[in-house]
Amino acid sequence: MVLAPDIPDIRDIPNRGRPAGSERRTVLRALRLVLVYSLLIGGGLIFVFPFYWLITTSLKSVELIQVDPPQWFPNPIAFSNYADLMAAAPVLSWVRNTVVVTFLGTIFYTASSVLTAYGFARHPFPGSRVLFFLVLATMMMPGHITIIPRFVIFRELGWLDTLLPLIVPTLFGSAFYIFLLRQFFMTIPRDLDEAAELDGANTLQILWDVLLPLARPAIVTVALFAFIEQWGDFFEPFIYLSSPENLTLQVGLRWFSTQYGTQFHLMMAGSVLAMAPIVIVFFFAQKQFIQGITLTGLKG
Repeated sequence: MVLAPDIPDIRDIPNRGRPAGSERRTVLRALRLVLVYSLLIGGGLIFVFPFYWLITTSLKSVELIQVDPPQWFPNPIAFSNYADLMAAAPVLSWVRNTVVVTFLGTIFYTASSVLTAYGFARHPFPGSRVLFFLVLATMMMPGHITIIPRFVIFRELGWLDTLLPLIVPTLFGSAFYIFLLRQFFMTIPRDLDEAAELDGANTLQILWDVLLPLARPAIVTVALFAFIEQWGDFFEPFIYLSSPENLTLQVGLRWFSTQYGTQFHLMMAGSVLAMAPIVIVFFFAQKQFIQGITLTGLKG
């Protein structure tokens, strides 16, 4: 009878394919990931909590706001706060004015900055470099310095207490937006322009058909910056607008606080209306925004 050779238990065979310290490195890597994600989640909760408290407070009644200890979730939910806010103040007029100023300002800022940046990047002329540096120099001048002469000009034109002082200046672009787009255009090879010229394209066709599709991330970034600037602007509307029905949302909430300062649930409802569009727009445009910031070159 042939006896089968003794087969050693597989658990007794040393693990020769894996180094001795690899398991420890794997554990340390896992612990590092847990620590990093814990810090990110904790930091995210710290930043999200004020928004959560703002939204929940806007849905509480006056009695629930004064409860001690505070109630973390409103019960019952008072959606009527938003209706009460609109009944107490011309909120719809404020929203309409803000939408008009933001929509037109974003389009005008973006379009004029694109055209100006394209000229600086692709069509230099004698003194263009000096002019570009002068444009950049205006970024070092606070807007508060020029507010008095601008106020006098708009008063002589009869534009005070209208939306024109907030819209017309956007037709001339912004130094920062021009700089951002000009730097992006400088990173696009000029060979594409020359190829389009050989195909018979003129200057505007090159801009529209060649450069704008490639510069979409930078343009979206500029448009998002302009949207946030126009929607959240308080200083200039506060200077130029006076009638309650002509105010923008930000200034309107300031007016409302002076009239109904103790109505915290209504103030929070108005703050949600002011905050929501920026959060929504950034949520849908964040990919293009981050890509535009990343790809915008610093080539001079």
